[in-house]
Amino acid sequence: MIDLDAYARDGFAVLPDFVTEADCEALKARAAELVAGFDRSAAPTVFSTVDQAHARDRYFRESGGDIRFFVEAEASDQMNKIGHALHDLDPVFDRFSRQPALAALAGSLGLEEPLLLQSMYLFKQPRVGGEVGWHQDAAFLRTEPPSVTGFWIALDDADRDNGCLIALPGAHRGPLRQWFGYRDGDLVTRTIDAAPWPDVEPMALEVRRGTLIVLHGLLPHASTANRSSRPRHAYSLHLIDGRADYAADNWLQRPDLPLRGFA
Repeated sequence: MIDLDAYARDGFAVLPDFVTEADCEALKARAAELVAGFDRSAAPTVFSTVDQAHARDRYFRESGGDIRFFVEAEASDQMNKIGHALHDLDPVFDRFSRQPALAALAGSLGLEEPLLLQSMYLFKQPRVGGEVGWHQDAAFLRTEPPSVTGFWIALDDADRDNGCLIALPGAHRGPLRQWFGYRDGDLVTRTIDAAPWPDVEPMALEVRRGTLIVLHGLLPHASTANRSSRPRHAYSLHLIDGRADYAADNWLQRPDLPLRGFA
């Protein structure tokens, strides 16, 4: 199923045809239903990794245990993403996220007590889908020892033109560079290690619909803006190991929603 040696070397693994066409369509259809029910009369919260203004918004801060909607910086009538507890609060995403194939994959990666911490439906809309800057997932979901692992699932074909993932192969062997979390009641980004990213040629992870990409929590990765006429929808799950300590000052908190595994 997964080449663990290659994953250890590169910090990512590409698993084609992991998700069926039917499941891709079911997730896209359910996301469309959720968006149709979203009340657009309230001032929408913009999500952007460029200025991170959303970090000052209570709507974003309290989204760890809810299903909330975020719009594009360049087009407030277009969705950027839905997050961050789809896998717990929506029956369609719950069934998909806790399927045996994903549980088996988590086990093969060494997550002895896998917990599903965060989920996001990512739209990357045609022509206005914003870029996502270079980052490590562990900067946002920090455990001690580090354990966060990402499952990124392409619901459309993803290539350079419509904003596929880009990664620095092997750079996950470096340290955590930043941390985004609470300090004195505010969400702030702190620099832990100011060293530049390794001098590694970025690799565009161009994949077909239904591909699952496993991302090590320390792997630097990004995606460019979508200026094409095609969408690039994706569904992302982040897991942590229940044996690790989830820091109380992490930005994502779930005060009324217990962490669950695959059972």
